[in-house]
Amino acid sequence: MQTQNTDIKTVTLAAPRGFCAGVERAVKIVEVAIEKFGAPVYVRHEIVHNKRVVDDLAAKGAVFVKELDEVPTGAPVVFSAHGVAKSVHERADALNMIAVDATCPLVTKVHNEAARHVKHDKHILLIGHAGHPEVIGTMGQVPDGTISLVQTAEDARTIQPPEDTALAFATQTTLSTDETAEIITILQHRFPEITGPRGEDICYATTNRQNAVKAMAGTCDLFLVIGAQNSSNSKRLVETALRAGAPQAILIADASELDMDMIGKADRIALSAGASAPEILVDEVLAAIKQNYQIEIDHHNLVEETMHFKLPPILRQAGEG
Repeated sequence: MQTQNTDIKTVTLAAPRGFCAGVERAVKIVEVAIEKFGAPVYVRHEIVHNKRVVDDLAAKGAVFVKELDEVPTGAPVVFSAHGVAKSVHERADALNMIAVDATCPLVTKVHNEAARHVKHDKHILLIGHAGHPEVIGTMGQVPDGTISLVQTAEDARTIQPPEDTALAFATQTTLSTDETAEIITILQHRFPEITGPRGEDICYATTNRQNAVKAMAGTCDLFLVIGAQNSSNSKRLVETALRAGAPQAILIADASELDMDMIGKADRIALSAGASAPEILVDEVLAAIKQNYQIEIDHHNLVEETMHFKLPPILRQAGEG
């Protein structure tokens, strides 16, 4: 039998943490689609970037595919919360699929902004990370050549957009608020006439989780962030913690990745979770630490989130609105 260490660890839980309204909606969409159409329901790509969520939905009857060619003709298919290019919608229509769009409404807002900018003959500078599904989806809303990707402050300093063309910028919703602000400032200095979104593109959940981490970072010896390695918002939380003064900050997928030697050297541990990480993962991390150490749990509550998004019309009769 394992003997518990007598050292007492203080674990402070960040709030808000974990699921945001867009992720809750996306998961609910898959569950309700399975109820309505019966299993299997196909999902193009990971519905959100978290293996536990994907595995749980697969156990309920979701089949995850890379491309629509893997989906039987006429079958229901769900598009992930990150959004997809227009060509994906068109392909689904051509294949007579029952398409259910789980794109986060805040990502859809960016899609609509991009379309509006192009309609007004503006070239878009999109701040985001190459290869991220959200960026691919946003760039796929507009014709080739009408949008350029800006990944870093250096990109902002050196990018050469088309001459004699009005400019606009948009951003991925899960970026670092501080780094994005720096990039926007550089672009506005270089291109004084550039226009931005009517409202903030970085979503409320990303901002809230980063602000909570900032407020806690200087008070801990170790900052743990639960999230997937391909989760942009989770990785930004680690970066935010380090910039805000945390001596150490690491990203872990779940309790199996805990380094107990690292835990042993930390008296004060802060804990948060990315927007696609379910709360059960937080519970499991706490349980794993409790197996080795006595812990005292504190709560740091920054703001209470009350955002709620409705299901798409095709599912509203089967699930709650």
